[in-house]
Amino acid sequence: MSKTIYKKKASQIRKELLEKFYLLGEGHPGSVFSILDVLIVLYYGKFVRVKNKKVIDDVIMSKGHATVGQYPILKDLNVINKKDWVNWGVKKSVLKMFGNNYIPGIKTATGSLGHGIGFATGMAFFSKFVNKIKKESYVIISEGELYEGSTWEALLLLSHLKIGNVTIILDVNNNIILGDTKKCLNLGDIKKKFVSFGIKTFECDAHNFSELEKNFLKLKKINKPKCLIVNSVKGKGFKIMENKANWHYWNPISKDVLEKSIKDLDKYYE
Repeated sequence: MSKTIYKKKASQIRKELLEKFYLLGEGHPGSVFSILDVLIVLYYGKFVRVKNKKVIDDVIMSKGHATVGQYPILKDLNVINKKDWVNWGVKKSVLKMFGNNYIPGIKTATGSLGHGIGFATGMAFFSKFVNKIKKESYVIISEGELYEGSTWEALLLLSHLKIGNVTIILDVNNNIILGDTKKCLNLGDIKKKFVSFGIKTFECDAHNFSELEKNFLKLKKINKPKCLIVNSVKGKGFKIMENKANWHYWNPISKDVLEKSIKDLDKYYE
C-alpha cells in the first residue's frame, strides 16, 4: 500500500472520529488517535484479512477504550453498516463506546484492562490446534496494562505454549489517566522485559507508515510469540490533544475549535 493512501485514510478517519466525538460528547480520543495509524496499516495493508464483509483474523483491542478507532475503518471496508455509524449518537445503533462481539468485526468484549493477551492466546490456540485453520491474532495493549498482573501471567503462558500466531502490539505513549508513566510508576526497559519472557520483540514509530508496514511484514514470517512496541503520541494529529493526559477523556470544545482542528489536520497531511 502506498504511503499516500495511508496518509489519505489517516486524515479522513481522524476527521470522522473527531466529528463523532464532538457529536457524542464523550469518548477517549487521546488513546484512539495514538493507535489509529497502526490500525490503518493493519487493515488497509491487508495484514488483517477481510473477506465477504467479514474479518478473518482476530483483532483484540485490549485497551478497549480505543475500540472506537476500529469503527470507521470497518465501516469503510463494509464490515460495519454505514447506517450504524451515521446513526450513532442520533438514532438507534449497534455501536457502543466499548466494543462487544455483537458488533461486526469486533471479536470480543473488552474494557477491563489486562485481559487481551489471555484472550488472544486462547483464540489463537483454538484456531491453530483445534480448528486447524491459519489465522493470526493481533492484540493491541496499552502500557497501562503492564501494571496488571494478568498481562504478565498471559505472557508466561503464551511463551510456554510457543503459540506463533499471536502478535502483540504495545502502544507506548508515555501517558495514563494519572499522567506521565515514568512519574506514576516507571516501567523500565519494556523491550528487555518482553524478551526475557521469550517474546520476539521489535520497536518502531507508531506514526511512520513505512516503518509499520516493514515491521508487520517481518512479523508475519516469525512463527513464535512476538511483539511490536509502537512509540506513539497521545492524541496524534490534533494540537489541542497531543501529549496531554487530560485528553484521555473527551473535553468539550466549541464548533470553532472543531473546525480549526480539522483545518489544521488538512495542513498536517498536505
